[in-house]
Amino acid sequence: MLKVGQKASVFNLPDQNGKTHQLKDYKNQWVLIYFYPKDDTPGCTKEACGIRDAWAEFEKNKIIVLGVSKDNILSHQKFIQKYHLPFTLLANETKSVLKKYGVWQKKNFMGREYLGTVRTSFLIDPKGKIAKIYKSVKPEIHAQEVLADLKQMKKAQ
Repeated sequence: MLKVGQKASVFNLPDQNGKTHQLKDYKNQWVLIYFYPKDDTPGCTKEACGIRDAWAEFEKNKIIVLGVSKDNILSHQKFIQKYHLPFTLLANETKSVLKKYGVWQKKNFMGREYLGTVRTSFLIDPKGKIAKIYKSVKPEIHAQEVLADLKQMKKAQ
């Protein structure tokens, strides 16, 4: 698992329109990379819609938001259209970036063990370093939590 203060792992992933995104594309900007299990599921929808509903604040604070899951491009397109999401979703079908960020882990559900994405977010500072790691994200409050933390970090600078 990556640590706060460490350089964020590089990636090269397609978005919902097939356009490739790399971390270096967002140099000198704050970036929230949030990893989530699956498009259009209850918790993932709450988290995405929470960010959508706070979008004006994310824009005001100049935070780039990149959602990442193992879903494909078509699934991302449908998810964005259905919920009018204003941010980018990246497809990681090979799970390479999920593994690089340490979020592809053993999970347990109703006594069944399996591998899956653990809902985790990384706030990356303008220098490309991890400023904060959000483990065990609560979808309902995540957007507000990130905004509050960023305001504190900017004050401390």
